[in-house]
Amino acid sequence: MFILILGVALWWAAHLLKRIAPGLRQRIGRGGVAGLLVVSVVLMVIGYRMSDGPYWWGASAPLKGINNLLVLLAVYLYAADGMKTRITHYLRHPQLTGFALWAFAHLLPNGDLPSFILFGGLGVWALVQMVVINRAVPDWVPPSGQVPVRKEIIAAVGAVVVLLVLGLIHAWLGYNPFGA
Repeated sequence: MFILILGVALWWAAHLLKRIAPGLRQRIGRGGVAGLLVVSVVLMVIGYRMSDGPYWWGASAPLKGINNLLVLLAVYLYAADGMKTRITHYLRHPQLTGFALWAFAHLLPNGDLPSFILFGGLGVWALVQMVVINRAVPDWVPPSGQVPVRKEIIAAVGAVVVLLVLGLIHAWLGYNPFGA
């Protein structure tokens, strides 16, 4: 469990360096921060696979279905931010919102302590990151102007394709995300 917690903590630290310790962040540089993030992901994967703990509930077809819909929305928010679709006119942090939604979605079918540490820790990180950014840069001017329908369609179709690819990767790793 220690490796998992260390990975989540390193993820938090690497992302918060920019706002909490900008001097250290500058000395480390982008490559150093990227390295810290890679190490954090490796630690989270290894730690999650090694961890064991209390198990409160398991995956069911309805929970996986809700999970998949929420993950689809989360992936769409990532695409929407990159393409600057209409939702970005109303939502200041589409990627972080999508990340928090992704984390919450993964808690639904995974009712065990390691999942709470991993997905709960990452979800709380996304929420804290939004607060930290809002405090550092309180004035937000949402984008304006028309958004071509083509962009909306591409973002939606792209989100479905990415969800299917993620589902195939999960199945390849031994986790069936579609069904009981």
